[in-house]
Amino acid sequence: MATQSPRVLTIGIDFGGTNLRVAAYQPEKGVLDSIALATRLHAGPQAVVEDMCDAVLRLLEKHAHVGELAGIGVGSPGPLELPAGRLHHPPNLPGWDGFHLLGEMEKRLRLPIAVESDANVAALAEYTLGLGKELGVDSLCMLTLGTGVGNGIILDGKLWHGSTGMGGEAGHMTIEPDGALCGCGNNGCLEACASATALVNAAELLVATGKAPGLAKLKNGDARLTALTIAEAARLGDKAALALYVKTGTSLGVGLAGLINIFNLPLYVVGGGVAESWDLLSPSLFEELERRSYVYSLTAPGRAASAAMPGGGTRVMRARLGPEAGLLGACILPLYQARSNASEPIGIATRVH
Repeated sequence: MATQSPRVLTIGIDFGGTNLRVAAYQPEKGVLDSIALATRLHAGPQAVVEDMCDAVLRLLEKHAHVGELAGIGVGSPGPLELPAGRLHHPPNLPGWDGFHLLGEMEKRLRLPIAVESDANVAALAEYTLGLGKELGVDSLCMLTLGTGVGNGIILDGKLWHGSTGMGGEAGHMTIEPDGALCGCGNNGCLEACASATALVNAAELLVATGKAPGLAKLKNGDARLTALTIAEAARLGDKAALALYVKTGTSLGVGLAGLINIFNLPLYVVGGGVAESWDLLSPSLFEELERRSYVYSLTAPGRAASAAMPGGGTRVMRARLGPEAGLLGACILPLYQARSNASEPIGIATRVH
């Protein structure tokens, strides 16, 4: 008679530049409980780590009885050196250069911890629980359009890290050589063209120069516009707002065309807050793909070389899991790692005390 496998518990941490989310998770039930906090970047890295660890301990105290702890997963902004778990010049985390995130968490918790880039854990969630599962593919590339542009890649069921954990930085490939300055120091990165930050910055510049009177009316005093308010204006027919989303979709299409030509994967997923306006982004995005990627033109669903591809051809789709992908990916990261032992996935930052 087969014995029932023991129930396990994981803790996932979605570490963002604005918010921290920490959740208790069981594979059978999903997220059991979560804690949301503001990220105290102004207080420095040690204070942020302290907040993370306090939330972990609170959830463990409340839910430890439901199963054996399989590990704690952390999705962190990058660039992230793996397996060391150390950040290097993260554009959206001032003051964190060289910070040893994994080591500092280990000092406090003395528990099994896995650290990954936030884009990688989002890609892992879409692969395991979202579109990857739905379409039955074993490889995908995901772009997340938020404060920056993250990129996670899964090849043959495994996260792709490169030699130091910094593989998958498509947000910093050049789209416009003379474009806006990016936080990484380059000009015209995809992040500087297609992130929520880039979209808002471009809108604010139009307002400041008197070129977007409709958007100017939306501003409440000195408050900044948001990607959501710009999208709402675009759907109401504001020409400047529509043009901003067309430009964002075009930039995204240029970047994805290069990725499709390089990887020839069956699935490319676009997530993050800007992707919530897929109806505004996708027309110019697909126009650019048709123009710039001969691989896409041959392998899109229904095309000449698509029949034998997993999922029915090269698909470019809005993420299925939405804003929950990062937190879910962090929750399942320890389970992914456990499944991948004894040949531990290269680059996953993990140590057990």
